[in-house]
Amino acid sequence: MDFNDTPQEAEFRADAADWLANNQLTDGDREGKTPLEIAKLWQQRKYDGGWACIGWDTEYGGRGASPIERVIWDQEESKYDVPSRFFVIGQGMIAPTLMVWAQPQHKENFLPKLASGEEIWCQLFSEPAGGSDLAALRTKAEKDGDEWVINGQKIWTSQAHYADYGIIVTRTDPTVAKHKGLTMFIVDMKAPGIDIKPIKQLTGESDFNEVYFTDVRIPDHYRLGDVGQGWTAALTTLMNERLAIGGGGPGADVKLALEIATLVEIDGKPAIEDSAVRAKIADFHVLEAGLEYNGYRAITALSRGELPGPENSIGKLVGAPKLQAVASFCMDLLEESGIVWSDGDLLTSLAQRSYMGAPGLRIAGGTDEIMTNIIAERVLGLPQDPRLDKGIPFNEVPTGN
Repeated sequence: MDFNDTPQEAEFRADAADWLANNQLTDGDREGKTPLEIAKLWQQRKYDGGWACIGWDTEYGGRGASPIERVIWDQEESKYDVPSRFFVIGQGMIAPTLMVWAQPQHKENFLPKLASGEEIWCQLFSEPAGGSDLAALRTKAEKDGDEWVINGQKIWTSQAHYADYGIIVTRTDPTVAKHKGLTMFIVDMKAPGIDIKPIKQLTGESDFNEVYFTDVRIPDHYRLGDVGQGWTAALTTLMNERLAIGGGGPGADVKLALEIATLVEIDGKPAIEDSAVRAKIADFHVLEAGLEYNGYRAITALSRGELPGPENSIGKLVGAPKLQAVASFCMDLLEESGIVWSDGDLLTSLAQRSYMGAPGLRIAGGTDEIMTNIIAERVLGLPQDPRLDKGIPFNEVPTGN
């Protein structure tokens, strides 16, 4: 792949840079607003200007941009301090799932509101008893006329406490093998019977939640795919999830490590002059470059009309531990001050926040062990791990209780 801009790409980049320069958020835009309100303001501004979710079809609120134009936009937008994390799940993971599996009227209704930031979505997959095995879920959905009645519990659900809608995978047939008895639905997160309990994290924040479902009624037209097709639909979400968060997320990076190494000293000299420090930063640079080019591989696949594949697990397996390692290195450079969290000190707070938040990223979207298995089995073609429950009806799988 030639990474230099073609004349058309250079023109697109100039247009994007010009719009960003003239529409960036001001201090007045931010004043008195919560981070979510600021994020919604920025997303609506992009939507009104024709720069939101630019790779989507125009009927869904995008502009039909090419994959390389999406990369260019992301590169230009990254130069500005703008919020984005509130929309990663809805736009990066759920929207591609809706595009494949939702009924036409729901695509027309939900996707433009996802693009504009009007609605926030969450992903209701993980369960307490299932661990990293999504197919072991026990939340059940039972048909009642033109509706489904949902009972069960989900956990580690990001954004559930302020989400408008979500997608949920449920068990609709316990008499077949675990992967075959699942069905996915859209769920209104304000529906009666939903109880959301935030989970306190190491960072002091509560982005994750427990979500309880008690006789929650969902119309059948909110079903995504056929009954029993939930596992296939979930794979669409999971592949896009690993593409969306493959780099490990924002936070401590080589730029931060370089800045800290320039400011602090070792033996009376700037730390950046120490050979061991320079070698470590070089290692981090190599990892980040590898993640970047692995991302380009995924972009190339998308440009050919292909769905993100299992190779995107490489990005997540490398990215999240890299984030934790860089943050730890930065805190070591800061010595005693590295253990003091001060929100007024950007360098310290970013390193510490990344370090405390990284373990969650190593779990979200599949643990490191799950990613390793996916790469081994589906990329390298190695034999599968032994599975004692393979082919057994779910209601006959021993639970140890």
